[in-house]
Amino acid sequence: MTLSHDTAGTGRTTVVLLHSGVCDRRMWDGQFEALAEAGHHVVRCDLRGFGETPVDAPHVHADDVRDLLDHLGVGRAALVGSSFGGEVALEFAVRHPGRTAALALLCAAAPVEHEAGPALRAFLTREDALLEAGDVEAATELNVELWLGPDAGDEARALVRTMQRRAFELQLAAPEEHGPRPAGVTEDDLRTIGVPALVVTGAHDLPDFRAIGERIAALLPAARRVTLDWAGHLPALERPQETLDLLLDHLAGAGAPTAAGR
Repeated sequence: MTLSHDTAGTGRTTVVLLHSGVCDRRMWDGQFEALAEAGHHVVRCDLRGFGETPVDAPHVHADDVRDLLDHLGVGRAALVGSSFGGEVALEFAVRHPGRTAALALLCAAAPVEHEAGPALRAFLTREDALLEAGDVEAATELNVELWLGPDAGDEARALVRTMQRRAFELQLAAPEEHGPRPAGVTEDDLRTIGVPALVVTGAHDLPDFRAIGERIAALLPAARRVTLDWAGHLPALERPQETLDLLLDHLAGAGAPTAAGR
């Protein structure tokens, strides 16, 4: 199955945008066309169980991304991942190293084992209880309130609400056996990722993700660490223009592949 996706631009680089676990490809509305206008060939997709991509079989998300690039005739790409999408980007870089030109990780989740802190454990417990009770609306609101930082406006909150509700709809309807398979990434694997990597965290995010950012940045040989003092967990939605500027700066310095290298 080919992931639902959009493409824009015919520029010198290929940039793949991977969404967070409470969103889908719509989260990149503030960056998608602008990246193309800046001279990049841009791809954004819905991973399985999000947006317009159903869960129809067991899968590895990173391999689904590889299959999408094959479908589009793209050889190498720079990957931009938000939260869960950052985890997928790292897994892709490990499993398909020759196809990864650069990474930008925005409040990435951990592709290796991480022990959740008290706030994250409390959230997961509450979310599970609400979903078991069939209260999808309350579970959705719980996510909206936790993951967006103080600079997020009403439009961003409404969009996350819509995207999270859609993800619950797809994932709760899917047979358990069709869930994602572990990618099997280790810390030693992460140490082999030599491409330029931007590791971003938000000062208003949960402590878990700040700690994960520090850990990932220490493991990646070519990492640049940035903390955004204004951001929560979803900077691309909280301050779209500042996030775009950060990505453009990183891509310009990362030497992402030319169009001939697609």
